[in-house]
Amino acid sequence: MAFSSAFRRILNGSSSMVSSQIASARFSSTLTAPKLFISGDSVNFAGLNRNTTDEKLREAFTPFGQLVEAKVIMDRATQRSKGFAFVTYASIEEAEKAREGMNAKFLDGWVIFVDPAKPKEYKPPPQPESQQSSEFGFKTNKTIGWCGN
Repeated sequence: MAFSSAFRRILNGSSSMVSSQIASARFSSTLTAPKLFISGDSVNFAGLNRNTTDEKLREAFTPFGQLVEAKVIMDRATQRSKGFAFVTYASIEEAEKAREGMNAKFLDGWVIFVDPAKPKEYKPPPQPESQQSSEFGFKTNKTIGWCGN
């Protein structure tokens, strides 16, 4: 019964409470660096508008403080936006103002979310698989079995 009433509310368009709860949950983490991550609506799996450029991003975030960098992340192969961006300010206070002012707001017709940027995790390069030789010079091949040199 509760599921049907929640489903009815969503269909009737009163899902603003749900989106405000999502926005407040995303806003709960604290800033430790002046860099922000800009993304789209995670509920609808929509990213930043594909037509958003570095210049439009800079225009939208400049009123909150001194921007060091505003960068829409592009796909190398297609040269299209990947649907997210990073904005870096001169201070954490300016970044916090921008986060409060732009979180869950419209940019180029789409709702964006502003979160603290997380540092890139180090991933060690993949190690080549070492093939073990037997005493007779044969190597083990995982897909075929035994093969000679």
